[in-house]
Amino acid sequence: RQFMAGPLRCKLMCVSGDSLVASFCGFLKPVRRERGVRSGSNLRKSDSRLILGRHQRPPGSVPRSRCGAVSVPLAVGETRFGTSERVPGCPGTRCYEHKQYRNGLKFCKQILSNPKFAEHGETLAMKGLTLNCLGKKEEAYELVRRGLRNDLKSHVLRSMGRLSRVTRVVIRGPPAPHGTFSAKTLERGRLRAPAPVFLDRFLPGWHVYGLLQRSDKKYDEAIKCYRNALKWDKDNLQILRDLSLLQIQMRDLEGYRETRYQLLQLRPAQRASWIGYAIAYHLLEDYEMAAKIIEEFRKTQQTSPDKVDYEYSELLLYQNQVLREAGLLREALEHLTNYEKQICDKLAVEETRGELLLNLDRLEEAAAVYRQLLERNPENWSYYHGLEKALKPASIEEKQKIYEDTWEKFPKALVPRRLPLNYLSGEKFRECLDRYLRMNFSKGCPPVFTTLKSLYHDKEKVSIIEELVTGYETSLRCCRMFSQNDDGKEEPPTTLLWVQYFLAQHYDQIGQQSEALQYINTAIESTPTLIELFLIKAKIYKHAGNIREAVRWMDEAQALDTADRFINSKCAKYMLKAGMVKEAEEMCSKFTREGASAVENLNEMQCMWFQTECAQAYKAMKKYGEALKKCHEIERHFVEITDDQFDFHTYCMRKMTLRSYVDLLKLEDVLRMHPFYYKAARTAIEIYLALHDNPLTDENKESEADTANLSDKELKKMRNKQRRAQKKAQLEEEKKNAEKEKQLKNQKKKKEDDDEEIGGPKEELIPEKLAKVENPLEEAVKFLTPLKNLVKSKIETHLLAFEIYFRKEKFLLMLQSVKRAFSIDRDHPWLHQCLVRFFKAVSESKDLPDAVSTVLKHEITCCFGDSSPESFNEAFLDQHSDSIPHRLAAAKMMYYLDPSREKKAVELATALDESLNNRTIQICTEVLVSLRDGSLGPCKQAAEVYRADCHKLFPYTLAFMPPGYEEDMKIAVNGSVCPEPEELANDI
Repeated sequence: RQFMAGPLRCKLMCVSGDSLVASFCGFLKPVRRERGVRSGSNLRKSDSRLILGRHQRPPGSVPRSRCGAVSVPLAVGETRFGTSERVPGCPGTRCYEHKQYRNGLKFCKQILSNPKFAEHGETLAMKGLTLNCLGKKEEAYELVRRGLRNDLKSHVLRSMGRLSRVTRVVIRGPPAPHGTFSAKTLERGRLRAPAPVFLDRFLPGWHVYGLLQRSDKKYDEAIKCYRNALKWDKDNLQILRDLSLLQIQMRDLEGYRETRYQLLQLRPAQRASWIGYAIAYHLLEDYEMAAKIIEEFRKTQQTSPDKVDYEYSELLLYQNQVLREAGLLREALEHLTNYEKQICDKLAVEETRGELLLNLDRLEEAAAVYRQLLERNPENWSYYHGLEKALKPASIEEKQKIYEDTWEKFPKALVPRRLPLNYLSGEKFRECLDRYLRMNFSKGCPPVFTTLKSLYHDKEKVSIIEELVTGYETSLRCCRMFSQNDDGKEEPPTTLLWVQYFLAQHYDQIGQQSEALQYINTAIESTPTLIELFLIKAKIYKHAGNIREAVRWMDEAQALDTADRFINSKCAKYMLKAGMVKEAEEMCSKFTREGASAVENLNEMQCMWFQTECAQAYKAMKKYGEALKKCHEIERHFVEITDDQFDFHTYCMRKMTLRSYVDLLKLEDVLRMHPFYYKAARTAIEIYLALHDNPLTDENKESEADTANLSDKELKKMRNKQRRAQKKAQLEEEKKNAEKEKQLKNQKKKKEDDDEEIGGPKEELIPEKLAKVENPLEEAVKFLTPLKNLVKSKIETHLLAFEIYFRKEKFLLMLQSVKRAFSIDRDHPWLHQCLVRFFKAVSESKDLPDAVSTVLKHEITCCFGDSSPESFNEAFLDQHSDSIPHRLAAAKMMYYLDPSREKKAVELATALDESLNNRTIQICTEVLVSLRDGSLGPCKQAAEVYRADCHKLFPYTLAFMPPGYEEDMKIAVNGSVCPEPEELANDI
């Protein structure tokens, strides 16, 4: 039998008798072996000695194989197969690619069970990779390392079908469909059929080792492994592609450009090679070079000018984006005009043209473009802003003329009536607002208040809004018209309803909850079936500080429409704020997968709003382990989102969605700026700080210490409470076990399918273990690092950093944190506390190195001058004497610097004069917490007096209710307050 060779090298699929069936599959290298000697180049027809077979080589010449390649002796420990056992690859590789890991493991074991090949390096590496996918990481690493030791120079066969120059195994048997093996065929022993079946891939040691490192998120190590593999096969396409994926994932843009250049040289006919090389230059901000590469590639595309092709259209839009970012605005506009007919996204064309014309100061043309866009969508705010820039109105009257013309053209549009309210004032504002509100109230538009909410920073506009809408309400009650002077027709009864709905939100926004409740109760009496009314009532109670009552009314709203997922989610969120975690889980279970735990399903769906609220609820209940579990789950979601980029690095180049791909890369670079991550990270840091300050101790010892200080009545009450809690916990445990049993049955089949998925099981998050971590500050730093890099604009980021470094006694890092915070808001109350503590810590430290001490003294002199911490605190108080949060910060530092001034500090913090600013529920609650936690010294009596004073100001707020209210009372279904029956019986 002979191998075929030539420009198109063939792949032998099967041989039957004397007939040879060959499939031409690209650049396949036919090679042969003789007496355990490696060979690997094409058959050269010009060398007659090689065609004739064995020959006598001249003395001193290099040994060559029968197909013309230089023969390389075996390395030490290297395994080679005999003539009757050769095959171009391992069937386990194909099983791995199809995620048939168990079948692949059987094939690897079959090969390694032969004593001759028990140490075959590439098969060992393949077996290790398969085991890694089944979750057996330690065994996988050991096998791959053994494979490397036995075949250090191992390299990968092309996944494009090239035959390897290394070991091959022949497994004889009938060819399976499409050249694949069946595990049943192997088990039945059908391996003696005369036809040899050839497979074309073999993943080797270094490549496999890189894949293992990549699966463990050790991307830098994986890159090193790929580079080692490339040392032995520098033109291997598969390794180069894998290397490029890791480089773009790690944002090694210089290395990515070099790798894409190699791929372009090897495969210049492939579209992805050109696009990848262009994107590399684009990300490196070499826009002109990127534009040239795209243009050269575009010239190779044969498309008809009249034919519309989506992928070509996306290429043109991406090319135009690169030209704009390069600052070549004229060229970009010319490009857009030339290829407009071949671009599918006509809206993007017009928006881009308008932007380019504005930047080129071709204002008349830009105005015409934006007018066309307004014809398409008169509710788009950005089109009006573009039109304003194009027309450049010199006065408010000219600007108003633009919107008046638009009103006449689009009489039903709301945006041209709403936008003028941002810049108008006085009577003109009243006139435009009157028209806007009348139209919305007549139509019954619920979100009208939301559209006006941004105006509430202006007190004059707020008073005009209140005057107008209260006038509507009075007139509608009397004569069913907006004004008694109107000559128009009467308004329907629903108009009054929406006016009352608006007024309830208005008074809630300005902090007058009693008036807000009056209006919303009146609206509910008239229309008790409208869900929006109950939503607003719940929101009013939440803003008033009574989250329990808010939950009750939100539950009423949810009961009116149980199929509304938005209301369901809102209700669950309010329950979590009230600390009702179990009830919130039950509420969410109505929309989660049947047969699965609601919490697990929400985690699987990456429902981060639920997890952030859960973390904050557990933190408020001091269940730090559970709270940390939720924070770490959110952290894992962001890691998964980052890893999901891998799927798009190749997909987007293939589908030509290049603009979206570049936007994705830019989004991923700042992913942890997202509010969900910030909330989770801040919660986790605060918990770790609390655990560092007060580590968890044995619960039994704590309870014994507590009971020693209780009276008989209090002890009896506590025992009853513990008994109820124990009974409740037992019932919950039984319910949880029943759910688990049900889930195991339902998920049994799913688990069997998931065994074939890559990665294996994740490390379980155990709350007790998370809460008893050895070094809480190091864990806090892990959450802090992304915030320091990405959320630099928030002062809380740097103040949290200070709190960590203050406890670690890292003075230079403390200095860095306060300086960054100082540059954002030098008058922030929390920053003032940090500065005073830092000043005192530096002045009391004596073991600092001379260089550090010199720097600190210089910086302190710059910040504080020659003053002492006490005088600095007094100066801060004098500067902000009319602000409650600033007075609280100064009072805390007064007690911190001199505990003997406790009385003065308490008086300073507990003032509630009407002349003071920021007298809100949140600030007053912070003052009460400070009085109770000892920040202002032991002052229980002062705390009770302050609570009573705040209760008069905020009668609905739970935090200011009389003692025992939260423990002994609960809100019944009808809203009345009653004692718990069991506790009442015990008291009797």
